[in-house]
Amino acid sequence: MTSMHETGPESQPLGEWTTVLADVDSSGVAVVTLNRPEKRNAMNPRLNEEMADVLDAVESDERARVLVLTGAGDAFSAGMDLKEYFREVDAAGPVARVRSRRTSNEWQYRRLMFFPKPTVAMVNGWCFGGAFTPLVACDLAIAAEDAVFGLSEVNWGIPPGSVVSRALAETIPARDALFYIMTGTTFTGTEAAAMRLVNEAVPRERLRERTHDLAVRLAGMNPVVLDAAKTGFKRARSMDWEVAEEYLYAKLDQSIANDPEHGRDEGMRQFLDDKSFRPGLGAYRRG
Repeated sequence: MTSMHETGPESQPLGEWTTVLADVDSSGVAVVTLNRPEKRNAMNPRLNEEMADVLDAVESDERARVLVLTGAGDAFSAGMDLKEYFREVDAAGPVARVRSRRTSNEWQYRRLMFFPKPTVAMVNGWCFGGAFTPLVACDLAIAAEDAVFGLSEVNWGIPPGSVVSRALAETIPARDALFYIMTGTTFTGTEAAAMRLVNEAVPRERLRERTHDLAVRLAGMNPVVLDAAKTGFKRARSMDWEVAEEYLYAKLDQSIANDPEHGRDEGMRQFLDDKSFRPGLGAYRRG
C-alpha cells in the first residue's frame, strides 16, 4: 500500500471530513486522499459533497501550494458507488439524480480541471470508471506500475457515464480508448504510461517518493506563472489559432500584472545581467 499521509509529523490537517483525508506538509504539498478503503474509495454522494469542501480548503490555505490526489489503501478509486450513487439516487427521483450528478461533476472536472494550484494524481492501485475523470482533470499523474485501470461499464450493461469518454479523448489515442471502452478489459500502470494516460509509471515502492519529489518541485515555482501557464494551455486547446493568440497574450499580460514577485523581470535580470542561471536548466532564484 502507498499513502502520501506517511510524510511525517510535520503534516497538518486541513479539516475534518468523513470520506476524505486532507493535510499539508512543511514543503507546501497538500495531500487529498479519498478515504473509503472498504469500498476501494468508490465515490458516493457524500464523498462528492465533501470533496467540494476539501478543494475550497486547499485553495484558501496559503500553506498549500500543490495538491496531490490519491486513495486510501490499495485503490485510487473504483469509480462511482453503484449502490449509493446509482440505485439509491435513482430511487429518490429525478431531482435528486440531477443534483447528485451536478455535485459529482462540480469537483471531478469543473473545479479540478482549472484548480488555481498545480494538481498531481498519484494512482496507487485500482482506477476504474468514473475515477478516470478526476485523474484526467489533474494536471499531472504518476502511477504505480502494477496499478489496475479499467472501464468496466460495458460489462454490466451501460456505456461509460458522465464525461469519462471525454476525459479519455483528452488523453489517449482513439484506438486505445475504444478498445478498453468496448471490451471492458483492464490495463496496468505501465500500459497507462505508454498510452500517456499518466505521465509515468514507477515501481510501487517508489510511487510516494517520486510523486512527492514532483510536487515539491512544483511547490517551489512561481504560483502565478504556473496557474497562467496551465490554464492557458488547457483553454487554448479548444480555440482556433487566431483566438488562441489573443487569449494567450492576454493571459501573459495578466500573469505579469498579477505576479507579486515580478518573476519575468527577475528571471531576465538573473539571466541577462547576473548570468546566474540558465532557463533551460532550472528555474530562476526566488526571494
